[in-house]
Amino acid sequence: MDKKIAILGAGNLGTSLAKGLLASEQYTLADMILTDKRGHRISYLTEKGFTVTENNGEAVQQSQIVVMSIKPQQFENLVQEIKDFIRPHHIVLSTITGVTLKEIETALGKIPVFRIMPNTALAICESMTCIASKNTHSEHQEMILSMFNKMGNTLEITEDMMGAATVVGACGIAFALRFMRAMSQGGIEIGFDSEMSQLITAQTVKGAARLILETNNHPEREIDKVTTPQGITISGLNEMEHQGLSSAVIRGLITSFTKLEHLMGRGSDNIDK
Repeated sequence: MDKKIAILGAGNLGTSLAKGLLASEQYTLADMILTDKRGHRISYLTEKGFTVTENNGEAVQQSQIVVMSIKPQQFENLVQEIKDFIRPHHIVLSTITGVTLKEIETALGKIPVFRIMPNTALAICESMTCIASKNTHSEHQEMILSMFNKMGNTLEITEDMMGAATVVGACGIAFALRFMRAMSQGGIEIGFDSEMSQLITAQTVKGAARLILETNNHPEREIDKVTTPQGITISGLNEMEHQGLSSAVIRGLITSFTKLEHLMGRGSDNIDK
């Protein structure tokens, strides 16, 4: 990658992106500039070798790709800091929940802009990243898709699906980890120590995910392979369902999605289709 990148907002997600760009060997430390206004974050990132500044405008001036990775309530202030430094050559990426492509265009002008929804597994190049775009050409799309494909998997979606992508892909990593915690705790309950149970759980979940990704089979097809009549697997699965496993997961997703819509106060009419 020959375009210097600025990551405006080096919180957990912004830092995961920076680490992923390094791990995938697309960028070096010299090719990136990160911004943050918190002293402890600046110290932490500087110790890791990153170039860090509090000045968002300065970071934009030094870069061709600009990633806005901040909280929604910080968007207006960030725009005021960078709008005078945005030029036609810039490509803007936004991870900001609920801020639409149209709003970004209104704030920064008619430039290539992407809304991206990755998760923190960017850091180890295993993210699921959903992408929508505006004012882009095929070369822009190929470049950004290639960038994130090297850090996991990507899916181009329409912007009206970005909220759902946020819940399933970004919140979803926490939901999956909570399941893993429960499975690991169950392993301790039946005899393993915590480290052994966590290892077995993590590798088992990793294997299950790869089975689906590499075969494209429905999960039930793979479940059928390990459930025998009157066997212990089907007994455990049925008890989990009696206790509401599937219902709880679905209700959790819907609750997060409903809260997202409420917090943003936006409907589909705000999406520039």
